[in-house]
This record gives sequence, C-alpha cells and structure tokens, in this order.
Amino acid sequence: MTPYLITGAKVVGGEVADILLDNGEIVAIGNDLPTPEGAERIDATGLIALPGLVDLHTHLREPGREDAETVLTGTRAAALGGYTAVFAMANTDPVADTAGVVEQVWRLGREAGYADVFPIGAVTVGRAGTQLAELGAMADSAARVRVFSDDGDCVWDAALMRRALEYVKAFGGTIAQHAQEPRLTQGAQMNEGALSGVLGLTGWPSVAEESIIARDILLNAHVGSKLHICHLSTKGSVEIVRAAKKRGLEVTAEVTPHHLLLTEDLAASYNPVYKVNPPLRTKADVEAVREGLADGTIDIVATDHAPHPVEDKDCEWSAASPGMIGLETALSVVQHSMVDTNLLSWADLADRMSYRPAAIGQISDHGQRLEAGAAANVTLYDPAAQRTVVPSETASLSRNTPFEGMTLPGRVVATFLRGTPTVLDGLTALEGKAAK
Repeated sequence: MTPYLITGAKVVGGEVADILLDNGEIVAIGNDLPTPEGAERIDATGLIALPGLVDLHTHLREPGREDAETVLTGTRAAALGGYTAVFAMANTDPVADTAGVVEQVWRLGREAGYADVFPIGAVTVGRAGTQLAELGAMADSAARVRVFSDDGDCVWDAALMRRALEYVKAFGGTIAQHAQEPRLTQGAQMNEGALSGVLGLTGWPSVAEESIIARDILLNAHVGSKLHICHLSTKGSVEIVRAAKKRGLEVTAEVTPHHLLLTEDLAASYNPVYKVNPPLRTKADVEAVREGLADGTIDIVATDHAPHPVEDKDCEWSAASPGMIGLETALSVVQHSMVDTNLLSWADLADRMSYRPAAIGQISDHGQRLEAGAAANVTLYDPAAQRTVVPSETASLSRNTPFEGMTLPGRVVATFLRGTPTVLDGLTALEGKAAK
C-alpha cells in the first residue's frame, strides 16, 4: 500500500498540519512531517481535512432497479461527495428483509471498493407492515445489520412498531422510522397549505409526520429501545424531538440537505424533480430544521439519495416518483446552508456528517476523529471552490437533482478509504473501475 503524506491541510477546519496515511491508518499528524520513502505527497494548502463522511440513508437500488442505480455507481457518487461509508436502504427488489439479501448488498459494496456499504434491513416482510422480518437473522449475518427501516413505508401499526422496538433491544439495534401516517396522506402530492390549494395538488400535512413521531417516541419510552427518525422535515417535528431529548429518551433524528435549503415554492413549477417524500416544506420549516441541526436536536444530515430513471421523473407531477439524488452535492449544500451562515462550524459539520451517523449505525472504523491510530478515512475539501450543478456530470446513473443550475460552494478534492484514494483531484481513482 502506497503511503500518502497530506501537507498543509486545515484539520477539521482548525489548525494547519500534515497528515501521514499508511497501512490503512493515520500514522501521524503534525507540522513538517518527513516524507517516507515511496510516499506520495499531496499539497493540501487551503483545503480542509475532514473525517470520511457517513450517510445513514442512501438508496442504491440494487438488487432490482439497476436502471436507476447500482452499488458500484452509487458508491462512486458517494466517494465523489466525500463519503467513505453509506447505509443502503431496504426498498430493493427483492426487499432486503432476509439475511441473504443484506449479505448480497454488503458483498457488492466490498467488491465495488469506493465506500463501505452497510445494509439497512426491512422491519417487516416485504415492507408490507404486517409481519416482522428476520431481524435477528439479519443482525447475525455477515452484514451485521444494526439499523432496520421500512423507509418509503411507515410502520403505521402501533403494536407492530412496539414489537419491533422490543425485538431489536436484545442486540442493541435501532428502528429507523419513515414518519408518515398513511391515512392522512392518501394521494398526497406536496406540502399541505395555501400553495397546494392554489396549485390543485393534494396536500401532505405536517401532522401526518408529527403524529407518528410523537407516537413512536412514547412507544420507545415504554420499551426503552433505540428510535431514529428519518428525514425530519417540519417545525413541529423538531419541537417534539427536542422535548423528547430533554426527557433523556434515546431518540435520534436526521434531516436531508434538500430540506435544509429548498421550499415548497418550487412545486409551483410543476417540475417533478422537486417532488419528494416527505415533501419540501415552508420557509419557517426550513429555518426550524436548520436551528434543530445547529443545536443538536437533529443529530445528523442524511442524504436520502433516491435515484430514478428518466421515465420515472420526466412525466406529469402526479405520476412521477418522489425522490432526489444528493450524494455528490450534500457537503456543498450543508456548507452553503449551515457553515456559511455561521450556524455550524467545520467541527460541527464533522460531527453531524461523520461522527454521529457512524455512532447511530454502530460502525467503529468510520466516524473517527482525525488522530494517530485512527482508520485512514479522510476527505480533503476545498471550501473556496464554486461549481454549477450539471445533472449530466453526476456519477449516479440517475439525473434527478433538484440543484440543477445552482452555483454551490466547495469541491471534494480527494477521498481516502482506509488510506486508499477513491477520489484524487476530484476524479474517481480506483484502478480497474470506470470513471464517471
């Protein structure tokens, strides 16, 4: 393995130092480190060194929808976005509700090599919400699943949700809930409010999210397990989670980059690229989730990267599939909405996009602080760069980015997975893997 000496980087946005990577570890951090024989030297002047990012909510689509994404293309996009680990959601075909399917996804990630892939197992068989899936078998599998979600479908049955929380408690697992009361969102197309009435689109009310979050927090308090709230999107949801944390309950929550930046007003274009679940909300909701992320009520940023082929988005709004891609733009969006607005420091960003998601997902060799002896999962980022988002330039197989044409700050210059560069000079770097 080739050693790499990174010189002059701002470590997590702080002091300037050199970082030596060798044998999969950070060997040393300090000033004026000598260059070992055979090492490659990278001038990181002006760059920020971050721990490799961790995404707790990614849709890789394989198996079953390889026309939208594969593990290879999705993890390549992740590496270009600065990620070294992603958690793959269970809504594949077949559903990841057995040990066999989660092990298949896990092995595909190892073969691709761009980022470690940790499968999320379904809570219920087929994500149908009627019978618990093989939670124990998935936990004991080679994939060592610790997070379970029917994402895309809410576990709406309270008794079944209670049993799931009780079951995973035995091995310290987490239930990640897609909070959507289905009876309040039948036919929903966008956020419910004055604008949905003007546009003639069926509304998705905030209470449909908030009522499930409140119920599940009460269930979790009764059971004493671990609950994670997926893609929280409303001011009311932030307040509910904040109250739960004040009570000391074991509840965590995530927000997506798009919910930190975009509002329901974009639906007025009727462009299905802005259709997502949960929907884009109001400006007040955006301000509330930003505040919640800043004060730690919301634990992490998760992309909810949801690729779709052209035919699933290039159609009328009502027929379009909900979802947006986001792995390659997440870091830039968080810089723009949170760091450049002084709501988060770079150290805070590392916490929300690396340390905490790794802790929630229970992966020990990711989300480590940049120090000697830690795994060499490192991202070099240029915060002063600017780029205009062009869908055709994404490494994902899909093009459904809501940020098309926007000029965003920052650029991932290099990503290292256990000391091996997956991205160098902003381009994918693994030998034998096709570049974008």
